[in-house]
Amino acid sequence: MNIRWLSRIGLLRLHSRRICESKCIQSFLVHSSTAKPGYLDYRTVRTEGRFNIRNSSRCATMSLRTLNAENAADLDKDLMSVGAFSLDQLMELAGLSVSQAVYRVHPPEKGKRILVAVGPGNNGGDGLVAARHLWHYGYQPTIFYPKRPKNELYQRLAEQLKTLGVPFTDDFEAALKSTDHVVDSIFGFSFSGEVREPFAAVITALENTKVPVTAVDAPSSWNIQDGPPKSGPGANFNPEFLISLTAPKPLVSHFTGRHFVGGRFLPPSVAEKYNLDIPVYKGVDQIVELPAGENVR
Repeated sequence: MNIRWLSRIGLLRLHSRRICESKCIQSFLVHSSTAKPGYLDYRTVRTEGRFNIRNSSRCATMSLRTLNAENAADLDKDLMSVGAFSLDQLMELAGLSVSQAVYRVHPPEKGKRILVAVGPGNNGGDGLVAARHLWHYGYQPTIFYPKRPKNELYQRLAEQLKTLGVPFTDDFEAALKSTDHVVDSIFGFSFSGEVREPFAAVITALENTKVPVTAVDAPSSWNIQDGPPKSGPGANFNPEFLISLTAPKPLVSHFTGRHFVGGRFLPPSVAEKYNLDIPVYKGVDQIVELPAGENVR
């Protein structure tokens, strides 16, 4: 092989690498509070080190900032004031993100039976919405909802599922034995303190099951800052999948599974106020998967 052909091969390889880098940077480009008018350009991306070119199949890693408990609560208030969202709108968008994450990691051909463990608060509401979407995707959800608040919103969400013929169960352990996937929407980022019954037994069952689990915003029993409790229910609970809503929480530093973010409703002005990054969502997706590794800070 002569020098001319070697030169051509070298140029082709260099050209291919540049195409790969360009496509990777475009696909993982984020809105940023540090860039004007809100987008990182190619040079900024390379300088700040948010992206690390690796290979053609997954040639970039993405880093997103986390949201602590106080800011998460304040951000929700801003979404409902500055953003003009209602609570049920936010719950609908969150539940839609959860349903897409479940579809991504557990498509119907892996098994259609989905057990949704629902808590008494907003996290549980997200699970109820996700169950409705999953039913429309062709799944067969079953709902475990032992503590049902009298709030009209939650009652309507439960009634929507009953109208579809979705069954509710009071026996979590029996339902767990006949399901293909579990959605953990018991406790969210605001949880603190001791896990009490009936949820202590549920979380213990989730620790010991071989059925894959998708946790909504936080694995139930985890502290938003410190992750799993040092003892008791949840100490050994590390589900296979996690969908962080709006933005990752600090607890994700303890999480070892596949991690998704769902927040395709966050206004750039609110993101800037809380110094958050908004990932670019592909097509009509409501979720983005964060590659394994150092992906939060």
